Amino acid sequence: MFPEIQLKRLVDAARPITYGIVQAGPDEPGGVPYIRPVDMTKSNGVANYTALQRTTKDIAKAYSRSIITAGDLVVSIGPSYGKIMVVPGELSGANLTQGTARVAAAAGVYNRFLFWALQTSTARQFWDSCVGGATFRALNLEPLGRTPISMPPSGDRRRIADFLDTETGRIDALTNARSSQHQMLNEWWKSYLGASVQRLIDEYGTITLRRVVNSVEQGWSPQCDDTEAHPAEWAVLKTSAVSAGTFKPSEHKRLPVNISPEMRYKIMDGDILMTRGSGSPEHVGVAAMADTEGRSLLLSDLLYRIRVDQAHWSPQFITLALASNPIRGLVSLLFRGQSGQTIKLRSEDVKEIGIPAAPVTVQHLVSSDLMLVRNQIQNAQAAIGKSQALLAERRQALITAAVTGRFDVSSASGRGLTDGVPV
Repeated sequence: MFPEIQLKRLVDAARPITYGIVQAGPDEPGGVPYIRPVDMTKSNGVANYTALQRTTKDIAKAYSRSIITAGDLVVSIGPSYGKIMVVPGELSGANLTQGTARVAAAAGVYNRFLFWALQTSTARQFWDSCVGGATFRALNLEPLGRTPISMPPSGDRRRIADFLDTETGRIDALTNARSSQHQMLNEWWKSYLGASVQRLIDEYGTITLRRVVNSVEQGWSPQCDDTEAHPAEWAVLKTSAVSAGTFKPSEHKRLPVNISPEMRYKIMDGDILMTRGSGSPEHVGVAAMADTEGRSLLLSDLLYRIRVDQAHWSPQFITLALASNPIRGLVSLLFRGQSGQTIKLRSEDVKEIGIPAAPVTVQHLVSSDLMLVRNQIQNAQAAIGKSQALLAERRQALITAAVTGRFDVSSASGRGLTDGVPV
């Protein structure tokens, strides 16, 4: 195990740890670029160089103390603290915002080693214990400077960094492959669902929901406690209970005990719920079929409840049809509002949505087939998620073990930490 030294003792004395521009002002085309936490990726980089905002040279000059040069480390310290990047040559001379900090390694420390040392479990746990704020979680410069850093002999620092560059690269490649698999399964499901619904439209034509539904109503949103309710307590659904296209009964706010529930808005299993509005078009008109799991849930005014005659129409079939690309494309034509504003779908517009006019027996057969396929896909994606979580754990363990000296990287490959995890 290597001795620990505080981060502030490992930086260039002439360039201490500092944050950047407090108020950068309006974006200035052709000005000096600056980096915000939102610009940083989780894996050493900037998400989109063309999206970087720029400030005037006068403002940047006033904050010359926080100019970054190639090789410096940038650490996000709030509100999403913990992202780290090594400044590339093309960003040399840029500046930072207050939500980021510059860490310039002292001579001999080696910046790539420091990059990995700040990602050990020891460093991350220390940061977690120091962040302040209830809703705005941020890390101040003083505790950042006290971050414990394991310091191996100078000859080992580059060797450890090179080892971690290679071995984490292997893990990251596996993780990216898993992400691609997850996305491909999503695309395959969309294609399968869309083709199934289109076949029914071609064979049976369409019928508007106006001729199918018994009622379309929105609910009630009293002032609630933003906490999960006990299963025996009443709660009002959030939009997030529906917006992903799968019903999530745990996404709710607890109804205060001094407010009596409006029983007419009680959610029943089989209710079709739909999002009314959002700032993002893909989250408007999204439907899910309720499965309360025995909870006492109420409809909010941010959602529609669609009820149908279940003797002739399957709620599951309608929900699946509404999620398909052929119908989803038509629904988007009914949206009210423009990009950058709240986009809404009126109840009268909901009734104009067309769905396949298939007989109820066909609806049940198609729904059973689609749900079987969707469950198989979700099981595969859950397995992918477990694999990704395991890879993340092993990546973290590898970084911590290498930096702290728990094993000698000159004789270890680290492959034991990733062997057996399928691509």
